[in-house]
Amino acid sequence: MSTQFREPGQLSRGRLLRQVPDDVMSTTVIGAYCCWLAEQGLLQCHDYRSLWQWSVTETDAFWQSVIDYFDLDVGNPSAILKTRDMPGATWLPGASLSYAEHALRHVGSQNAVVGVSQTRDRVVLTRDQLRQQVASCARGLMQLGVSRGDRVAAYLPNIPEAIVAFLATATLGAVWVSCAPEFGVRAVIDRFKQVEPKVLLAVAGYSYGNKTIDRGQQVAEIRTQLPSLTAVVDVPYLQGSAVAESLAWVDLLVPAATPGDDAITFAKVPFDHPLYILFSSGTTGLPKAIVHSHGGMLLEHTKALGLHNDVRDGDVFFWFSTTGWMVWNYSVSALLLGAAVVCFDGNPMWPTAERLWQLAAAERMTYFGNSASFYMSCRDNHLQLSAALNLASIRAVGSTGSVLPAQGFDWIAEQLPGRIIASAAGGTDICSAFVAASPMVPIRSGEIACPMLGCDVAALSDSGEAVYGEPGELVIRQPLPSMPVGFWGDDGSRYSASYFEKNPGMWTHGDWITIFDDFASVISGRSDATLNRGGVRLGTADFYSVVEDIAGVSDSLVVHLDDSDGGMGLLILFVSGDVNEVSEAGLTGEIMRRLKSELSPRHVPDHVVWLRAIPRTLTGKKIETPVKKLLMGTPIDKVAAAGSLQNAEALHDILTWHRRL
Repeated sequence: MSTQFREPGQLSRGRLLRQVPDDVMSTTVIGAYCCWLAEQGLLQCHDYRSLWQWSVTETDAFWQSVIDYFDLDVGNPSAILKTRDMPGATWLPGASLSYAEHALRHVGSQNAVVGVSQTRDRVVLTRDQLRQQVASCARGLMQLGVSRGDRVAAYLPNIPEAIVAFLATATLGAVWVSCAPEFGVRAVIDRFKQVEPKVLLAVAGYSYGNKTIDRGQQVAEIRTQLPSLTAVVDVPYLQGSAVAESLAWVDLLVPAATPGDDAITFAKVPFDHPLYILFSSGTTGLPKAIVHSHGGMLLEHTKALGLHNDVRDGDVFFWFSTTGWMVWNYSVSALLLGAAVVCFDGNPMWPTAERLWQLAAAERMTYFGNSASFYMSCRDNHLQLSAALNLASIRAVGSTGSVLPAQGFDWIAEQLPGRIIASAAGGTDICSAFVAASPMVPIRSGEIACPMLGCDVAALSDSGEAVYGEPGELVIRQPLPSMPVGFWGDDGSRYSASYFEKNPGMWTHGDWITIFDDFASVISGRSDATLNRGGVRLGTADFYSVVEDIAGVSDSLVVHLDDSDGGMGLLILFVSGDVNEVSEAGLTGEIMRRLKSELSPRHVPDHVVWLRAIPRTLTGKKIETPVKKLLMGTPIDKVAAAGSLQNAEALHDILTWHRRL
């Protein structure tokens, strides 16, 4: 058998899955935008590369074109980008705008929000009904004393009421924060206590598949630990349960003084006025409270959803998420383009792996998004999407949360041929992506198709030079409007240290990326989790693409413990799957053989450890760095907050194994 040993820089290209169609300029939003640029005398472009190059070299002209083409009302700013320092870039000084006004500017009887749940029946809000409920909710919040700059917190599932309350909060110029009810009390308090909310909206319980989850006691504990609260609102959800000593949701929705008057007065705010606060995963220490602005989200999400996701008026947009993940915030922004947003709350694999695909057919979704782990689970379950489902309405399939392996691309392409497979990488930090897909670029298996417009992405070598075709540190060399305003309660020092300290003047994201000559890319994992064995560096994603392709392995996590004496160190691979002692031994041998032949002999693990489950955050991310710290002696309670993990017991299993080592 021939070896596939790969030296650094020798990355093979993925299989071509989709070419750019001949009619792309006449059938897509980005095509129409390019034609408009030509008409305006701004740019003659017929390919994505020239458009992207213009967007990062003529920054002011590009973002002004986004404002003009999508008819965004930003008032009369004196400039697009007054200062370009990072950190400290100043966008649209003098602007006066409202994110909520743009999200609600589409009116009529078309669907705006569709809520599907395993807890209650389907809920639909038309555009006019959404406006009416937002107006009523805003009046109710005002009566509770909420005003500009106050924080409104939600302990809610992904349901229409969450969108209504968020937009009502934004309408007042107040600031939204949310956690999913899957979060434990400690995880919620670690987040909400930092920002001192005035109002809390919560559910007392929910259903997940065929299980009923009571959250009444958790809400009571959260309430006692947030002295800033002046009111708690019970959002009715699970039949027979209610939040004690609270205001009913129906009483929060205050009708207009004049019946039928649904006019909304939107608080016009500066570009950098806080819209919402997102939180990092919080696996080590307090989660970072990342402040995002009205202007940053309006510009970035309009660009990303319109020009990359090809979302337009009348579409039906779906991306599976909870309210504790930035994907929820991103999904709500589909309203900016006139799309209907589908919310789903429950177990995405119950009663079968076909559940969300059935939902896609029923709602005639045009954009279907989910996590990479979801697609791999569909593949591992040998799911075959029946032609009877009629998924013809889907134009693109989105994937994020972790690296989508080539096998995941191939499964999607086999089941939904011809679709754009939009693997994306970015994160909570910018509430968007740095690299994603576009209708104007080809799609290759295992690759992210292109850098986002306006996003000056580069891979830096150890010497600080931009490199192509080999791994480097992912950096952004020009400001983005969705870079955070800062961290809540920070004097700027923690924010600066998080992104700008390593490479001054550039945003360093912490990912390891390979950018090819055609600007497609591969994310190989976190740069602080790079596996360097005898000078051969590989990313953790390289491991997972091999290991998790082996039948019987359901999940994995790899860490490398450095040798202080300069040796090879210790490489440890944790795996989980449906195994017994006999199959475990056989699979361990297969893992060793596959890694040796497909990666490198130096990256055969020193230990393969079978666990009941792999530790992940509540948003599904593997916690490589915290596990590494645990194995290096950091106390388990300092490594990760149990409430921030899906399966905290896995850390105890790892610690038990390590103590026996």
